[in-house]
Amino acid sequence: MKRMLSILLIGVMLTGLLSMTGCTSSETLEEITVAMELAYPPFEMKDDAGNPAGISVDFAKAFGVYIGKEVIIQNTAWDGLIPSLQTGKVDFVISSMTIRDDRKEQVDFSDPYANALLAILANKNSEIKTIDDLNQAGKKVAVKTGSTGFLYAQDNLKNAEIISLPDESACITEVTQGKADGFLYDQLTIYRNNQENPDTTTAIFIPFQNVEYWGVAVQKGNTELLNQLNEFIAKFTAEGGFDELSQKYLSEEKEAFDTLGFKWFFDLEE
Repeated sequence: MKRMLSILLIGVMLTGLLSMTGCTSSETLEEITVAMELAYPPFEMKDDAGNPAGISVDFAKAFGVYIGKEVIIQNTAWDGLIPSLQTGKVDFVISSMTIRDDRKEQVDFSDPYANALLAILANKNSEIKTIDDLNQAGKKVAVKTGSTGFLYAQDNLKNAEIISLPDESACITEVTQGKADGFLYDQLTIYRNNQENPDTTTAIFIPFQNVEYWGVAVQKGNTELLNQLNEFIAKFTAEGGFDELSQKYLSEEKEAFDTLGFKWFFDLEE
């Protein structure tokens, strides 16, 4: 952990020294561009000034320090992430993206750096207690288009009506207003929105699917960048980088997950 912090501090000091001498980091460091959808706090988001912020942003910048390049963050809509990589507009993607076989046909993925399980945000009046309760005629399930929850619902909730919406906020609104019986998404999002809407929702944390992993996506065949990412992920993990990011952005949630016995995002041990 100390070594990782030293690396980051050196990067910060270097930037300061370059500014003092009239040079900018972009004039001295090669740039590398990462795409992410800044719509999933606290992983990918914007701060009060509109600048990129969050766990994935810090993670990407630390990688840039590791390879000696300036990271340029490109805010990209979810359905444009992989195309932006395929067309060479960006060098890699870090956007809480699940490693899936269909995506592997389009891009190469790094080693996993995090995992996530699905959960249900149920309307309190829907009497939903299990995933099977959602798979019933007359039940309505809100899902974010293209998400893991969307795919799971298509494959496993064939008796229910699937309501596909472009973002999670719209899905949450459907549930809180009683227009949908449940919203299928990752545990953290479900936990947070249940905390924000305790009078209208219930959070159901049931590991009804296998653990799925997040990875960094690169263009097919870019083995040099892929190897650098895998080396960095191993080093960053071993030196407590993700522990620090959890403490910085998710300390309350981490404590709650530990209490409830839920698997944490960065706990990759079986």
